[in-house]
Amino acid sequence: MIRVLIADDEDMIRTALAALLRLEDDLEVVAECRDGESALAEAERLRPDVCLLDLEMPGLDGVDTAARILRSVPSRCVIVTRHARPGVLRRALGAGVDGFLPKSRPADDVAAVIREVAAGRRYVDPEIAADALSDERSPLTDRELDVLRAGARGETVAEIAAALHLSAGTVRNHVSSVLGKLGLASRQQATIHARERGWI
Repeated sequence: MIRVLIADDEDMIRTALAALLRLEDDLEVVAECRDGESALAEAERLRPDVCLLDLEMPGLDGVDTAARILRSVPSRCVIVTRHARPGVLRRALGAGVDGFLPKSRPADDVAAVIREVAAGRRYVDPEIAADALSDERSPLTDRELDVLRAGARGETVAEIAAALHLSAGTVRNHVSSVLGKLGLASRQQATIHARERGWI
């Protein structure tokens, strides 16, 4: 039996998927979790073979949850998402995730991917993989990316400057350059844009 943990904050999706996977002879759903923190706790307690994690969860997202699970549990992780952006795929693979597929796939496909991953293979949805390969490279310099990273949680210019050992004026110049290159109006928009593409 392949022991599976499911984490998804949407109750209907989580319970429906769990019910469908329980119909499979070789799969046992051992836990259903509403968020990343509880998925991490249950994974450490139950040590499932495969953790099926929704990307968009409150608090810890699916990739952060997977990274933390994989540091302490000999499990394998599959990310499912409604919005499969190429940058997120790169981030997930960098965290050690073994599977990545859209939520639009039927339950039979999800079960097949769980089996693949449990057998030690990696699975990435072909469309998502093609998008990731064709995604553009970052036009931003390393220092501009550092500024976005340092301000990713809404830090002030002064806080970013202190963290990077730069002057506030230099930080403002980098932010201005980033916004000009990306054609965006705010640092927050630039951070979201860079995250979605896997630049930060």
